[in-house]
Amino acid sequence: MSLQRAGDGADVQAGADQIGDLFYPLYLRLFDEDGDFVGDVDTKLSEARMADNVEMYISRSLGIGVIAGLLLWLVGLMLGYALFVLVGMNVSVGLPVSPGMADLIETLKIPLLVFVMGLVFGSIGFGIGFGTLIAIPYSRASARGREINMLLSDAVSFMYALSVGGLNQLEILEAMAQADDTYGEVANEFQSIVQETKYFDTDYRTAIRNQAMQTPSDELAQFLTDMLSIINSGGDMTGFLDEKKRKHMRTAKQQQEMTLETLELFGEMYMTLSLFPLLLVIILVIMGIMGNSTDTMLLGTIYGLTPLLGVGFLVMVSTVKQDDPGDGYLNPSDASDRLSQNTDSGLMNLGLVESFTGEYAVFDRVKDREGTHTTLDIMKAPHVFFRDNPTYTLAVTVPVALVILVVAIADGAVPIRWQGLCEAKSALDASTVSCGSDQARVTEEGSKIVVEQGMMHQPVWGTFMYVYMPLYVIVVPLAIFREWNVRSRRRITNNLSENLRKLSSANDTGQTLLDATRTVSDTSSGKIADEFETMYAKVNYGMSLKEALIEFNNKYHIPRLARTVKLISKAQEASSQITDVLSTAAQSSENQDDIERERKSRTMMQVVIIIMTFLTLLAVMAILKTQFLNVMAGLTDQASGGGGGGGGAGGASFNASVNVDRLSLLFFHAVTMQAILSGLIAGYMRSGKLASGLKYVVVLATISLVTWMMVG
Repeated sequence: MSLQRAGDGADVQAGADQIGDLFYPLYLRLFDEDGDFVGDVDTKLSEARMADNVEMYISRSLGIGVIAGLLLWLVGLMLGYALFVLVGMNVSVGLPVSPGMADLIETLKIPLLVFVMGLVFGSIGFGIGFGTLIAIPYSRASARGREINMLLSDAVSFMYALSVGGLNQLEILEAMAQADDTYGEVANEFQSIVQETKYFDTDYRTAIRNQAMQTPSDELAQFLTDMLSIINSGGDMTGFLDEKKRKHMRTAKQQQEMTLETLELFGEMYMTLSLFPLLLVIILVIMGIMGNSTDTMLLGTIYGLTPLLGVGFLVMVSTVKQDDPGDGYLNPSDASDRLSQNTDSGLMNLGLVESFTGEYAVFDRVKDREGTHTTLDIMKAPHVFFRDNPTYTLAVTVPVALVILVVAIADGAVPIRWQGLCEAKSALDASTVSCGSDQARVTEEGSKIVVEQGMMHQPVWGTFMYVYMPLYVIVVPLAIFREWNVRSRRRITNNLSENLRKLSSANDTGQTLLDATRTVSDTSSGKIADEFETMYAKVNYGMSLKEALIEFNNKYHIPRLARTVKLISKAQEASSQITDVLSTAAQSSENQDDIERERKSRTMMQVVIIIMTFLTLLAVMAILKTQFLNVMAGLTDQASGGGGGGGGAGGASFNASVNVDRLSLLFFHAVTMQAILSGLIAGYMRSGKLASGLKYVVVLATISLVTWMMVG
């Protein structure tokens, strides 16, 4: 399969190269090779680490744009022909012209309109095709620059720790280049420096200068430039890195402050945007009562505009929200087979025995026994397994929800139609049962008439079975186990800064790092103290301290913890007395604590705004249903009763286009979608993860359900 995918990728690349070759002459005609646009694209390709040649990339973009333009040009011509020729849409010029000129305009009008529509669609297609490909390197370069800026503070702390440990400048660069499992794109930038010196016979000063001009991060470019000046002047590298470490810690706090201010602005924008569909629904309902048909606009507002605004707002927040990069796992290049196996947390991974199966029969038997042992452990404590792997709950809950829904549909317990038939006759007495075109479906079953109500007359029950039942069955377990997982892992980072300070103090008294972990475990409490005791026992039984630290990190795989463990494990290889390194790690952790504390306090207000906005929308919808629609329905019922029954079936309709049951169903669906979107947005703004919004979704959806059970 991998060979097939590689072959498919090669075919796609070959096709793209052919398009680039075909349109290269057009590129030469349209663009100046020394122009600003070509130079800017070339720079972004380099910053995005894309291996494409700028000439071929722009030529390929032109080819894709031309192809897309031609396709949409044909679509525009066919659409124009259908509108102006087949349908006969009339377009008036509205200018005073002579009779002869009027005849000429009338003759050329339709061909010109068709041509112009094709031209407009073709231009749009070219802009989409060409612009999308040109935007890719800009987008990737921006994403890389954003990640570099986020990790630069910890990366500088890592380099400072290496310098304190006695490594020279070249060794620091090489160690930084090998730390891609922790420092991501920052390490990739240093990899370019090391590879240029190793494979292109360039001195490392020139390589640093070149990378400073190619990196997408202005902060890293300034750091490399300042580092180069220290190298050239023979200055104190350790002091320089210490100063830069403090500077970038302050910069990280300032960047977090700017992000939170932007999120506050977005919270105020959301309050306004989310109320727009509500105002539009109210206007459309009033227009419907006055006799103007607004079915399409009402459905489009509820099922189209409402989710579109929510998804659009999520996308807008994602452009500002800074996620913690990395997966939290440490897998150094010199890792043993044991560590490499532990980084694979898949359900079918049975550990180190996987590396030896197939060589000797004894390992195959061990693997079989290990699989049985793992299965029994899961069956004995399934809650622990689901805590460590929350997404595996979907393997149980999704089939359960589907079975419940299918059984309910087969049993006729839930409506499967939006509306029913108008009338039906009994086979016995031939009496007619009037039901209304939108009220019920009447069928004959033996000797009696069975009324099967549609979705309109069971809005709460029908929506509960199709939306709320799957929501509770699937989302509630996932949200519970995920929160349990997050809180259990957070117990490690809650006291991390304090324990790092204790390690530093113990190491300063002359204890080795291993002895310091034993001292801290004896004098502290909590989960991290237990982990320190476990590490001490592992080292006493023959494991290296580095591997024990990495196993401890991979057990919880928190990106912030991974950067701290990486710093300590690398420093302890050079010396057992790393008091300054531990102090640096504690200071960096405290800085992260301050940022996290500020983020939580500031985003809490945004969550409150989002929830209050939803509650306001829910209250307005409920009042509109009970105090407006129900009252108008009662007045219409009285009028139809006094006027001889001409008001429609059951008296529920004001006119042909407005029905209370239908509007109640639509309102309920609107507040349900708003609850789901508001919960996801609140969770994303709170922690930067969509999954953290599941608990808000459950709570807000439950409030919507209870409210509509009372008013719907």
